[in-house]
Amino acid sequence: MLLLIAILVIVLGIAVLGLGRRLQAEAGLPGGRVIYDDAGRWRPSNRPLYSPLYHLAGKPDYLVKRSRQTIPVEVKSSNAPADGPRRSHLLQLAAYCALVEETTGRRPAVGIIKYADRMFEIDYTPALETALSDTLNAMRGDLARGLATRSHHEPGRCAHCAYRHACDERLA
Repeated sequence: MLLLIAILVIVLGIAVLGLGRRLQAEAGLPGGRVIYDDAGRWRPSNRPLYSPLYHLAGKPDYLVKRSRQTIPVEVKSSNAPADGPRRSHLLQLAAYCALVEETTGRRPAVGIIKYADRMFEIDYTPALETALSDTLNAMRGDLARGLATRSHHEPGRCAHCAYRHACDERLA
């Protein structure tokens, strides 16, 4: 009887493990252990990552630990642009790579952008890091000169913005 129960527990464990791996793959996550989940699907939402070097904070959708690497994953609900990831999405992913490097002490080799229809594994290169730094410096310069304003060319984006409650430029 104990042998039958042990076999049943083992079979059930294998089934649960298989289901977890299938759900992870369907979510567009690479193989590995999900250690951070801002989407709240796998565990309660975590605190933002912070980089004193970049004066930057952010919450990637997922961080996946694969081997000794921590891989940031950004999930987009739209289909991928025909010509590849948008520049803004690449810079957002670069920011998450920089945050991972600052918080873990290990530079991620790649990050992942998962669109509804495609996934891109993006190398975190020195050129991408430089583009992030240049963009942050330009944004901070614009802010200091009073040139930073919000774009409201997309009313749906404004309506779903996380900072809408505090924005004095929000659409009605």
